[in-house]
Amino acid sequence: MTDANDHPTVVFMHGALVCDGEWWWRPTAELLFERAGIRSRAVALPSCGEAPPPAGTEGLVADAAALRAVLDEFSRASAIVVGHSYGGTVIAEAGQHPAVAHLLAISSYLPEAGLSQGAIMSGESDSVTIGDNGDGTLSVSGYDAASFGARFLHDADEATRHHAWERVTAQSVAAFVTPTSAVGWEGVDSTYIVCSEDRSTSLALQREHASRATRSVEVPTGHHPFVTRPDLVVEQIEAMLASG
Repeated sequence: MTDANDHPTVVFMHGALVCDGEWWWRPTAELLFERAGIRSRAVALPSCGEAPPPAGTEGLVADAAALRAVLDEFSRASAIVVGHSYGGTVIAEAGQHPAVAHLLAISSYLPEAGLSQGAIMSGESDSVTIGDNGDGTLSVSGYDAASFGARFLHDADEATRHHAWERVTAQSVAAFVTPTSAVGWEGVDSTYIVCSEDRSTSLALQREHASRATRSVEVPTGHHPFVTRPDLVVEQIEAMLASG
C-alpha cells in the first residue's frame, strides 16, 4: 500500500512512558505531507495502554506484534519506519519485514538480540527515574510538568511542554524487562539522528547505537526533534528517498 503519488508511508514508533503518537508526530507529519506528499501514521502501543495486546503477548512482544500488524498492510519496501527512543527496541523485536524500505532512528536504540530496554539504559549515569506502580506498570517518578519539560523538551515552548506532560503515561513492566529476540534493524538501510542537546539519552549511548546504522547525522536539538525541529527530521527522510 502506497499513497496516491506512489511514495512510501512513514510509520512512527514513539518512545516509552508516553501515549498518543499522533500528537508527538504531528509537526513532522504535516511538514512531510506539505513538502513531499508523504503520508504517515503512528502505531498504538499496547504496553502504554493504547491498544489491546494481541492474545498471549504483553509489553515489548505486544508492541512488536502491533508494529508487524501495521506493516502487514503494506506492500514490499513501501514503508519508512521511524523509531524514537524505546521505539527502536520495538523495531528490533519486530524482526525483518518485507514492507520496510528504510529505518530512521531518533535518539533511539538499535539493540543486539538478548538486550532488554532496562539493560540498554542501565549504563546511563543520569538515567530517568522510573517508579514501580505495583500493578505491573512503571511510570516516570519525581517529575512534574516543569521538570519533565526541562529535561525532555527544553527546546520547546511552554504550551508544547504542557501538552507533552498530559501524554505521560504508565507502561507495562514487560516493555522494560523482556530481552529482544530479533534484530529487525540489521541489513536494512538506516539513518540515525543523534540529538546533541539531548538531556535524556547521553551522547555516548546515542553514538554507540548510531555506529550500527548505515549512516548518522547530529542535530542541535533535545530529545524530540520531530516536535521542535521537524524540518531536520524531514530532511533525513527526503535524503533516504533521494538515495533510493
